[in-house]
Amino acid sequence: MKSLLFLFLVPLFLTTEMHTDMDKDTKWLTDFEKALKVAKKDHKNVLVYFTGSDWCPPCKMLKTDLFDSAEFKALSKDYVLLYIDMPRNRDLLSPEQRQHNKDLLKKYNKKGVFPLLKIVNAKGKALDEYSGYSMNGEIRYHLDLLSRYK
Repeated sequence: MKSLLFLFLVPLFLTTEMHTDMDKDTKWLTDFEKALKVAKKDHKNVLVYFTGSDWCPPCKMLKTDLFDSAEFKALSKDYVLLYIDMPRNRDLLSPEQRQHNKDLLKKYNKKGVFPLLKIVNAKGKALDEYSGYSMNGEIRYHLDLLSRYK
């Protein structure tokens, strides 16, 4: 019984750590309206990152390969960052945050592709996107997307 409980708790701690790392390394918001207000005030576009933090291997690798890179950290200063997580573990998000994320998924990620980087202007208009990650360390396409709209 103890080992069964352990098997359920380990993924929870690993996923929680990923959220903490995302917040610690860069300033990711989780509220779309707040992100738009900041974008308008700062004259920036919003980078919306759709992820499945506890079930999507490419999302986890993209965090390491892209978001932890010096190139991303430099480019990210030109964006308001919005983190939209759709974990399978319902305990990772409040019901309100889960609904907020589902609403954004319906509007900006209709195909339910993960990971997805979407560039949105301060008025909420989608400008461009790049979906998927092959987990081979090649992040050039992601960086190219960010370079175009900074």
